[in-house]
Amino acid sequence: MTIKILMDTDPGIDDAAALTMAINDPNIDLKLITTVAGNVTVDKTTINALKIVRFFNQDIPVAAGAEQPLFKDFEDAARIHGASGMPGYEFPTDLPTPLHKTAVEALHDEIMASADPITLVPTGSYTNIALLFSEYPEVKSHIDRIVAMGGALGKGNMTSAAEFNVFTDPDAAAIVYKSGIPIVMVGLDITMKALLTHESIEELPKISETGKMLHDIIINDGDNSDSGIAMHDVNTIFYLLHPEAIKTEDMWIDVVTDGPAIGETVGDIRGAYHDGKTNAKVSVDIDAVAFNKWFLEEVRAIKN
Repeated sequence: MTIKILMDTDPGIDDAAALTMAINDPNIDLKLITTVAGNVTVDKTTINALKIVRFFNQDIPVAAGAEQPLFKDFEDAARIHGASGMPGYEFPTDLPTPLHKTAVEALHDEIMASADPITLVPTGSYTNIALLFSEYPEVKSHIDRIVAMGGALGKGNMTSAAEFNVFTDPDAAAIVYKSGIPIVMVGLDITMKALLTHESIEELPKISETGKMLHDIIINDGDNSDSGIAMHDVNTIFYLLHPEAIKTEDMWIDVVTDGPAIGETVGDIRGAYHDGKTNAKVSVDIDAVAFNKWFLEEVRAIKN
């Protein structure tokens, strides 16, 4: 049985890799892509999403979303993803046209039209999702779960406390975590462990044109170390397909929305402050070897 998902994303290099897996894996049915300002501005994230759809010659609708966070000033991650958000590869220029709907409208329509509950997969800031819940609260009962890249129980990557996606729009993240919908938090606690190794990266262009495309954009990712490159957003797709490879713990997550720790995701690890209630499955460990093996297997299976 395939997993029906909607992806809300801000491509971005690792978002592009996550879209690649979601578009091509036969066990996932990607019904809609919505874009948001994050790694770069929303006009660029929308173009980048369309580039990936066009590269695979798919007819997946793309809808542009929020240009800025709910309240906070917008701050991009072009220092990591480059000015375009997805440099290094020459994509086709005859791109499809995005929907003549906002991301929120498109999400609402797709969710309400689905005969089965939908899984939301946000891999950028959660602005579109928060607006959706605020404008159309009836969609909540039609959503099976949210598998969201973002957050950290430990050190952040935007500040010492905050991970980028949550930091970008902490008010939106707070709305999502208070939504009552089951959430899987796929944060830095695992994405910084499951680095795509340099050996895996160098294998990619030997596989196919898809592998070359991924290689050429990934090597431009500024989130690089001697051990490899973090493919943060891809971990959401890995979780959907191989939850056994990721350890989670149930806990309550609060989001800090002001002050020097703005954007921090605070886990009630002792169950001391919410009467034992939890609102998220928090990813705390991952099989990094299995992640690398799966990534290459996915690319090998793509006929492009």
